[in-house]
Amino acid sequence: MSIIGEFKAFAVKGNVVDMAVGIIIGAAFGKIVTSFVGDVVMPPIGLLIGGVDFSDLAITLKAAEGDLPAVMLAYGKFIQTLLDFLIVAFAIFMGVKMINKLKRDEAVAPSAPPTPTPEELLLVEIRDLLKAQKPQP
Repeated sequence: MSIIGEFKAFAVKGNVVDMAVGIIIGAAFGKIVTSFVGDVVMPPIGLLIGGVDFSDLAITLKAAEGDLPAVMLAYGKFIQTLLDFLIVAFAIFMGVKMINKLKRDEAVAPSAPPTPTPEELLLVEIRDLLKAQKPQP
């Protein structure tokens, strides 16, 4: 099989397509969470601690000199990114927990015994007739 054929077989498998859809949705979800943290969560927290914008929190390691920009340790952006991560991780945790619960419920539910096919019913009837014809000792 050629490399192109192998790649085509790999690329059209359901798992690869599902993974691609998951990555695209995950990227969109990441943007939503980033906006949620930056625009909804952090402003009230900044207001509570004295009107601070977290994206502006930084430590100047070296002041700007001439054409060289200042060297900053932007820990406020790190705090926002950390909150983004925690929210995404919690959402994924809850999703996996829900899926695992559904799988457990599905595994616990007893399945009904299969109903015999018409052929099986006919064979049972024949067996019972043959037993009835045999003389009992």
